[in-house]
Amino acid sequence: MTLLYTSDPERGRIWRDIFEAEAADIGFADPADAHDPAAIRYLAAWNPSVELIATLPALEILFSIGAGIDQFDMSRLPPHVRVVRMIEPGIAQGMVEYATMAVLALHRNLIDHGIAQREGRWAPIKLTPASQRRVGVMGLGNLGQAVLGALRPFGFPLSGWSRSAHSVEGVNCFAGAAALPAFLSGCDIVICLLPLTDETRGILCRETLAQLPRGAGLINVGRGGHLVEQDLLSLLDERHLSGAVLDVFDPEPLPQGHAFWAHPRIIMTPHVASMTRADSAARALIANIRRHQSGAPMEGEVARDRGY
Repeated sequence: MTLLYTSDPERGRIWRDIFEAEAADIGFADPADAHDPAAIRYLAAWNPSVELIATLPALEILFSIGAGIDQFDMSRLPPHVRVVRMIEPGIAQGMVEYATMAVLALHRNLIDHGIAQREGRWAPIKLTPASQRRVGVMGLGNLGQAVLGALRPFGFPLSGWSRSAHSVEGVNCFAGAAALPAFLSGCDIVICLLPLTDETRGILCRETLAQLPRGAGLINVGRGGHLVEQDLLSLLDERHLSGAVLDVFDPEPLPQGHAFWAHPRIIMTPHVASMTRADSAARALIANIRRHQSGAPMEGEVARDRGY
């Protein structure tokens, strides 16, 4: 059996060394290698072409090299091919660090202090205790729960919303579309960590964001497609929202001249909230292949009918 790897060459060299040292029974190939397409059972890729997949008659599993799978067009994948997103410690750790940074930036009014600094104004702002700043997370998967766990020691009242019901210690959980307004109305800072699906595309729009309390802040670390950009700009300019921290955009890179670049109430980063570590990702993938070989459930397998 062989894994075909089609992503970043530098990461590929690290993966190859780890596979050869720790999983020599699993062949490792990239498109430049001479390999038998009929021997490829596993494909690790970001967005493989339909033409490539058509050349792999024995393909069983498509492994995403990142935490997301919305880059795949599921309708064009053979129905028997299973899809697995990347779950490895580096992704969660990076997201925890970024989300904590973003929450604290909004909580401690860094956007307003930055505006005052640029204008040369000495403008102290009365501190709101963490116990009075309600933080909510949209998306209660591995990353959402890791972020909530990291925020708990600060003393923020925490809530979470997802499509299906969850129970998370210390978190007031909401589920389903009918519960979304109640969730949003109780968030002073909301973090989007949802998967991007047909149901969640454009979910951060005027209709939903206006349900946040006046002065609330938004953090989007899900996907750019979750956000209706003009609605956010309008709500910021109306001061219904006090600020936004955005790491994801549609398209990426964000075009020059886009209104987000110069908006004083937006903090932007170039999709760096969480990055896959090459070494731990290779070992996580090997572990998942071992699970597949033994008939055990794989971590991160996607329900293709739901898209996550």
